[in-house]
Amino acid sequence: MAKTFESMEEHMLAPNGNKCGPSSRLNELGIALPAPPTPLGAYVESSDVGNLLFLSGMLPMVNRKLAVSGRFGENLSVKEGQEAARIASLNALAAAKHHLGDLDRLTKLVKLTVLMATTEQFVEHAPVADGASDLFVQIFGPEAGHVRLVYGVQSLPVGAPLVVDAIFEIEPTRQSSTK
Repeated sequence: MAKTFESMEEHMLAPNGNKCGPSSRLNELGIALPAPPTPLGAYVESSDVGNLLFLSGMLPMVNRKLAVSGRFGENLSVKEGQEAARIASLNALAAAKHHLGDLDRLTKLVKLTVLMATTEQFVEHAPVADGASDLFVQIFGPEAGHVRLVYGVQSLPVGAPLVVDAIFEIEPTRQSSTK
């Protein structure tokens, strides 16, 4: 039976009672992050301003190759799409860690956008995107919540079936008190 949490704080507490961050949650879940993705063009994978970290669109790539390919409504199932969304989300976390140096500076996912290559008849966008949302809920807790935009498009880079775009809230870097 799955454990339910009364609050995000309870969810984010380590067994010793201390607050645990995304790194600890990934470890508890037995999830290892992949190597951070590299840009496929003339852009950077991540950029921060203030307390927000913006990530470029993440593809379901493993070792710079698509792990899942195809089009929803044509030759990809919802289940395959959920796995592709999960892989792309893990790549997003890897990019965040690479940019920040410490994954535990992430405090929550603010906005998630999932674009999918679909046929005109495909209407199961939300369940596919849940592959990404469910992973982020496991990591940040159900109380953290995130807004989400999901839509279908004609084509995506390198024939990818979907792209995950994320904006995270981050803790500011700590300034040294010595001068």
